[in-house]
Amino acid sequence: MTGAGPELGLFQGYGIELEYMIVDADTLDVRPIADRLIEAEHGAVLGEITRGDFAWSNELVRHLIELKTRSPVAELAGVAAGFSREIAHVRELLAPHGARLLPSAMHPWMDPARELELWPHGDQEIYQAFHRIFDCRGHGWANLQSAHLNLPFASDAEFGRLHAAARALLPLLPALAASSPFVEGRHPDLLDARIEMYRTNARRIPSVTGHVVPEPVFSFADYQALLESIYRDLAPQDPEGTLRHEWVNARGCIARFDRMAIEIRLLDVQECPRADLAIAAAASLVLRALCDPAPAHQRRLRSLDTRELAEILHATAARGGSAKIEDRAWLRAIGLADAPRTAAEVWSELVTRHVATEADAAEHRAALDTILGEGCLAARLLRRVGTRPSRDELREVYRELADCLDHGRLFSG
Repeated sequence: MTGAGPELGLFQGYGIELEYMIVDADTLDVRPIADRLIEAEHGAVLGEITRGDFAWSNELVRHLIELKTRSPVAELAGVAAGFSREIAHVRELLAPHGARLLPSAMHPWMDPARELELWPHGDQEIYQAFHRIFDCRGHGWANLQSAHLNLPFASDAEFGRLHAAARALLPLLPALAASSPFVEGRHPDLLDARIEMYRTNARRIPSVTGHVVPEPVFSFADYQALLESIYRDLAPQDPEGTLRHEWVNARGCIARFDRMAIEIRLLDVQECPRADLAIAAAASLVLRALCDPAPAHQRRLRSLDTRELAEILHATAARGGSAKIEDRAWLRAIGLADAPRTAAEVWSELVTRHVATEADAAEHRAALDTILGEGCLAARLLRRVGTRPSRDELREVYRELADCLDHGRLFSG
């Protein structure tokens, strides 16, 4: 999403960004040709190009292409179909190169130490700075594909409510969205390995990522103070200030004051836009409910401890919907009875309360029923091939995922 102006208040617009791997059509190995794809469409290599209501861009690595809404959309209905049309056009352009798009949040057997190719065009000084400081030859930089949900705010007060809601909901997102159960051909006993890689990719300067769940910061001034602390920690390694921008904050949701929006970065990309948009719709409607300005509700939300929220996140990243939630304060803060239950049960309650009765969510109900009924994509993949698949078995099931992307259908376990 390129811009959410200050005229947009809470839930008056939505920006969606979906990242995909470019892979060989036969072997499914990564193919670093995103610049060729952009050149084929635009006639020149740029970091971002626009196509009607959508934009294509690249960030950091040459095998990744990001498709996104060009500007905020008023509602999420119909957006999945637009993404599918963009994907169909990408497919046409990649076919002469013997390549295709592969969904899911991590390539299941990529070796980043050997296969990383940084984007060598515009903004390359930024990517070279990241590489110099953090060494991008790891999965946490070279092999992560996410879906970003951008939600606008129009004032300091709206920012505080939205940030409080987002940090409370972040730990629950992997229970719906985990799609990265394999790393270098192995199951690492995590359904959302991407979040673990994301959590540790900046460990040389820990403040860049923090606990992934952001600190209890609820005003513009306090958020700027958080950013300044990150910039100070980076300064010895980045004396030119190349990375001195709000996007260097790598928490699971970040403020983008350049477009007056909070960008939720914690969602794994799914097998097709229908699934991504269903998850985005569910998350947005729950966040809308959590933005209730009632003082007692806000006190409960804002008093949630960051480390305890991070513990819930670790549990859902490992176990998805089967993770047991026992944090009574968190359950009360999101409006539920405080009896322990699984993350899947929490989502079922939240969807029943805040999503199922909403007319603007009707398009997403079938996809949500699949996800809630069969589990997150990672759980479905493991159900299909088990925890110790052969390379041929992995290739076959990920080829099916690529077909799901091409045809806009959900993957069944």
